[in-house]
Amino acid sequence: MSERIVHVRGIDIHVDINGEEDLPTVVMLHGFTGTTASWREIVDLFKGTFRTVTIDLTGHGKTTAPEEISRYSMEQQVEDLEALFATLSLDRFTLVGYSMGGRIALAYVANYPDRVSSLVLESSSPGLKTLEERTDRKAADGRLADKIQSEGLPAFINFWENIPLFATQQILSEEKKLAVRKERLSQREAGLASSLRGIGTGSQPSYWQELHTLNLAVLLITGELDTKFGNIAREMMKYFSNVRHETIANVGHAIHVENPALFATIVEEHILS
Repeated sequence: MSERIVHVRGIDIHVDINGEEDLPTVVMLHGFTGTTASWREIVDLFKGTFRTVTIDLTGHGKTTAPEEISRYSMEQQVEDLEALFATLSLDRFTLVGYSMGGRIALAYVANYPDRVSSLVLESSSPGLKTLEERTDRKAADGRLADKIQSEGLPAFINFWENIPLFATQQILSEEKKLAVRKERLSQREAGLASSLRGIGTGSQPSYWQELHTLNLAVLLITGELDTKFGNIAREMMKYFSNVRHETIANVGHAIHVENPALFATIVEEHILS
């Protein structure tokens, strides 16, 4: 494993790179409260088949948490990724994004389609369609950010791991639940709060109208028990020109955590087909 800190556009971005350079490259973007560690099992499953690049997104893990909220915006995140990929000489790769990371992956491809050979969106959305929806969600994200800063990180993580979206993770092994909790608790209050305010679903642009312009192969993966994002994926199917949707049985929002072997197999088939 090659762990690196890459300085671009005034911030330090933490990346983990695994695998030989001559293998097909897969870049993976984690969700809110995640880090490169989110993908550890998938990286291990991809060994010998793919070169993997995992990234701590702005405000998360070991990547800089800027003070300015504007520095967390979707537009800024996309430019940071483009600068990072150029610095790492990543010219052609599959981009995988989970939840928040999926929103960022989609925004990146909408702005820089030439670097990405195929796109995998796990439990993701293109944002909210209407201004009213975005306004309401921005206010809700702001309240969550206030909660982090007023109650502290441990109290927020206790709340966050018990929201309905993650209910299916209660059946994970104690070892895996502890690993997920440890990753979440490794974050910084300021980074998470600013991420919610700067790149939350209510703050980002809507990319629904851009979906039909993307000509690359797209794989949508959702869990059978995550009905909200399953419905979003089915709606997205109407817009993409080259898309497949896989629904994974007996799992919820975080398929790569709840059934990593099947997730890795489906992604591998998508890339190599």
